[in-house]
Amino acid sequence: MRMKVFVFVLAVSVGAWQCEGSEHGHENQIFPLRMKTGSGGHYIPEVSCQSWRVGVEAHNVVEWKTVPADCEGYVGNYMLGKQYRSDSKTVCHEAFSYAKTLNITSRDIWVFDVDETTLSNLPYYAHHGFGVEPYNATTSDEWVEVGEAPALPESLKLYKKLLSLGIKIVFLTGRPLNQKAVTVTNLKIAGYHKWEKLILKDTSIYHGKTAVTYKSSERKKVEKEGYKIIGNIGDQWSDILGTNTGQRTFKLPDPMYYIS
Repeated sequence: MRMKVFVFVLAVSVGAWQCEGSEHGHENQIFPLRMKTGSGGHYIPEVSCQSWRVGVEAHNVVEWKTVPADCEGYVGNYMLGKQYRSDSKTVCHEAFSYAKTLNITSRDIWVFDVDETTLSNLPYYAHHGFGVEPYNATTSDEWVEVGEAPALPESLKLYKKLLSLGIKIVFLTGRPLNQKAVTVTNLKIAGYHKWEKLILKDTSIYHGKTAVTYKSSERKKVEKEGYKIIGNIGDQWSDILGTNTGQRTFKLPDPMYYIS
């Protein structure tokens, strides 16, 4: 009798777990409940902000211009909450775990992006919709010129640990050459006091070129100088795609903007 009851319960459970639109025409849903994805936990019709963010990080959602308006609260909560820090910590932990397995030489370098990788522009984006507002070059440049972007804590820890292993650091940023002085000052204030190279974008050469093209070209130049890129970390896929990307790449989270 107990065996019959068990079989019946199992059959009911499996039937309820089947995907929507089975071969028998049933419309069973695995997860009938919707997640609360908006600001304050409100439901957002047609948009799952959590799924959108995962799509962005997996590089399935590409070439987007702004964060969906309904997701401002979600992205803000993510960036200001514990999850962003936790996700960044996981990436940096994996990066250092990998670095410790290497036999370091004097020509080994690790490439770091700057914005949203070594320095955080979150104070700026917190006042501009966390990526909901279209990019504004004027206000963005004004923020950069202040030179008060804080360090991303997990990235700064990784930077210091890599230096302790004898790995040289190269900063490769999409910031233009005319922002070099303020970038140097900001990096030092934030805790980055030592590096092998700081490469900024020469817009006379790379005007109209994608970030992938620019960063690939600059990494190639570095390797032609005899350096070996053993690691490469950035918040944008364009930081780690293209050519001469290094032995391993690491992608930090950033759902606030997309650079191709």
